Amino acid sequence: MRIIGGKHKGRKIHAPKNLPARPTKDITKESLFNALNNRYFFNELKVLDLFAGTGNISFEFGSRGTPEITAVDKHKASVQFIDKTAKQLDLPVLAIHADVKDFLASEHQKYDVIFMDPPYDMAEEKIENLIQLIFQNELLNPDGMLIIEHHKSRRFNHPAYKKSKTYGQSVLSFFEKPGQ
Repeated sequence: MRIIGGKHKGRKIHAPKNLPARPTKDITKESLFNALNNRYFFNELKVLDLFAGTGNISFEFGSRGTPEITAVDKHKASVQFIDKTAKQLDLPVLAIHADVKDFLASEHQKYDVIFMDPPYDMAEEKIENLIQLIFQNELLNPDGMLIIEHHKSRRFNHPAYKKSKTYGQSVLSFFEKPGQ
């Protein structure tokens, strides 16, 4: 895995093989950050990375100057790796060991970007419940965006859904507050 932009561009990060994670591929990351670059200034964002895994997306935001990044994962080894790597790279990533549903149910902060990369085999109902929690708890700022990485076989029928972009087997789906 490598960072593709910002002050650490080209830097390789070697995650332990035993982490239960599927890092976002470079082509998907590149497209994601190109889309975000057209909408936001990275140095003004507050980001939430759910199912953070290796911290790949958090490190990418941090490398591009995002000042406040929260990475949540239920696997202790993932959280430890993210915390250690963020410190080594001097990136502002707060790694939290928690179940994503429990975290969202108790969270009250608002974010500009929420990136969610649940396991591809997670039940559709569970993902829909997480989306609902994000919008019910109003965790997005007015111009905020929820982005979900998922397998190409999954479709969303939610009032906040805006569009999807496909990259091989992976898809990025974009959600905004209804009415925007």
